[in-house]
Amino acid sequence: MRTVPIQLPETVFSALRKNPEEFIQEMRIAAAVKWYELGDISQAKAAEIAGLTRAEFINALSRYQVDFIQYTAQELAQELAKDVD
Repeated sequence: MRTVPIQLPETVFSALRKNPEEFIQEMRIAAAVKWYELGDISQAKAAEIAGLTRAEFINALSRYQVDFIQYTAQELAQELAKDVD
């Protein structure tokens, strides 16, 4: 795993009432949720980025008010057709 240093003002931790480790974890989740919502990454990849299981990531999606299914009608039809084969 690669480590990326990031500098943040000390005030962000107190503003969100989180210690630095909790803040970084929440940043990972927030980024993964947004990238998933935009359709940039799959649910499995988003869970990996967030450092969560898939079930935990689905719970995070709920917390951020993001639908756990991000399919267009056409994509859903294609997925359902695969299940029939």
